[in-house]
Amino acid sequence: MNDREKLAELYRLYEKPLYYIALAILHQHEQAEDAVSDAFYKIIRHIHKIGQPDSPETKQYMIAVIRSVSINQYRRNSRNREIPADFDEEFSHVPDPVNEIEERQKRFSLREKINELLSRLNETDQNIVLLHCEQGMPFGAIAHELNMKESTVRKRFERARKRMTKE
Repeated sequence: MNDREKLAELYRLYEKPLYYIALAILHQHEQAEDAVSDAFYKIIRHIHKIGQPDSPETKQYMIAVIRSVSINQYRRNSRNREIPADFDEEFSHVPDPVNEIEERQKRFSLREKINELLSRLNETDQNIVLLHCEQGMPFGAIAHELNMKESTVRKRFERARKRMTKE
């Protein structure tokens, strides 16, 4: 059985049970679906280590992965839900149009500077920097996306960062 067939069998056997485990932890359907996707992404990276799809060891591994992914997502959600004590005060005032214009100009200026720095890079390095910094993708996911080794992506990111910081 090749890796593609193994993955298809794993998905067929475990997609629904993993979803229900994630749903029990996260209590939201969309988040449970995301957790299952993330879990299968992790499983794909280690597919060569997995034995027979219907073995008890594989089942335990699948459950451990979905629990870990779901708990991590739950923790991220908990951190994002925290409301600052001064929440009402922060949003109760009417914004000052002059400050808003100045803020937009600062953001525009910053975006221009970022574009200028990115222009120093070739297209592949620009993609690596944007995927990692702007979208928060881990190097492993970027490597998979760009069909490169993770070590290559890390090194290219490091070199790109150095090129961008040179004046």
